[in-house]
Amino acid sequence: MTAPHIITDEQSVNRQALTSPIESETQTLRDSVEKAMNNYFSHLDGQEVTDVYQMVLSEVEAPLLETVMTYVKGNQTKAAVLLGLNRGTLRKKLKQYDLL
Repeated sequence: MTAPHIITDEQSVNRQALTSPIESETQTLRDSVEKAMNNYFSHLDGQEVTDVYQMVLSEVEAPLLETVMTYVKGNQTKAAVLLGLNRGTLRKKLKQYDLL
């Protein structure tokens, strides 16, 4: 997987804007993502950016997998069923994020 590319030296500042803490516990995941993306884009200041989809996917997928694996106490079969993934796909993703 290629890392997301932000055409600037300020990548860490922009990634931090994407991962800012949620302000309200009643906020939906969708609202949280929308707010984070609006925050991210507001900090670009006209800079070109590529691979936003992959960046967002990796920012969401890794903690999702980690949380699910904790919830199922490491049982990959249960995790695969819970996530609606093939067990082989789950293992591939766990390796991708160094969770296996």
